[in-house]
Amino acid sequence: MKTLKIGIVGAGAIVRQRHAPGILSSGLAEIAAVSNSTPESAQAFCVEFCPQAEVVEDWRDLVTRGDVDIVWVGAGPMLHAPVTIAALEAGKHVFCQARMATDLASAQQMLAAAEKHPGLVAMLCPPPHGLAMDAFVKQLLNDKVVGDLRLVRLQSLNGAFLDPSAPPHWRQRTGISGKNIMTLGIHTEVLQRWLGLFRVDAAQAATFVAERAGIRIEIPDTLTTLITFVNGATGCLEFSGVYAGPPIDRLEMAGTQGSLIIDYLTEKILLQKAGQTEELIPPPEVLRPWQVEADFLNAVFHPDSPRPRPNFGDGLAYMEVVEAVWEKIQKR
Repeated sequence: MKTLKIGIVGAGAIVRQRHAPGILSSGLAEIAAVSNSTPESAQAFCVEFCPQAEVVEDWRDLVTRGDVDIVWVGAGPMLHAPVTIAALEAGKHVFCQARMATDLASAQQMLAAAEKHPGLVAMLCPPPHGLAMDAFVKQLLNDKVVGDLRLVRLQSLNGAFLDPSAPPHWRQRTGISGKNIMTLGIHTEVLQRWLGLFRVDAAQAATFVAERAGIRIEIPDTLTTLITFVNGATGCLEFSGVYAGPPIDRLEMAGTQGSLIIDYLTEKILLQKAGQTEELIPPPEVLRPWQVEADFLNAVFHPDSPRPRPNFGDGLAYMEVVEAVWEKIQKR
């Protein structure tokens, strides 16, 4: 079996923590080239993970290399569309870190490029939220353990941006993150996977520190969004990066017979019915460990097998929500 050659564009924390170990442990691929924000940081990555790989200063040179089969995009959202499109046009398979793009137009361009090259595998990185328990939660919802869905409440609250003297995080900079707001895209992807599409009815946001280190902050510190699902169920999604209490990452799906609660921080699933609360333990055989890298590489090796998800169509669906929320908060 041929060993796939990977070129990495953007070798930051997520690539170090998850993707590089996953690639190397798969036994299916090796890293042939690395392009990062600086040649020095790319070299440091190579020393740690892939001493045989070549440092490439300009990502444009990496995506056209003859010894690269796959372009692994780990850079910030501002590079997702240009690198992905260039790689697909060069005949490379593409794995792209989430969020898909800086805005809806860029996401549409990425999807169009993927559709133009259907023989190439194009995948987005899924969020870890609920991924291991995904099949179990889907089964609970299919079995209607809470009846018909009526209300969805999500809280994603933390103190990441609480210190007003801290420099701007890249997620607070539109030049890097675009219109993505905190974990809106992440939770939208999970909600769409479990509950289907929804529309954005209203959005309210606030930015409490307007400038950090001389950089104007346009991405909100807090966001509340009201939504409606296809079946008429409504929802309220709350996000904050300036929450001083213990972090909360919690989803409640309430129906006509009870509520299903997912605590992403503790990875617990609670069922509330008739005043009673029960913890539901997924059977070990339905839990799925993180194997995102292997799923992608296996799809490249086996072109006739089902393509891994999320694909670029899934990404476009959550970017439509991101765009809709952005438009609504700009009009307030």
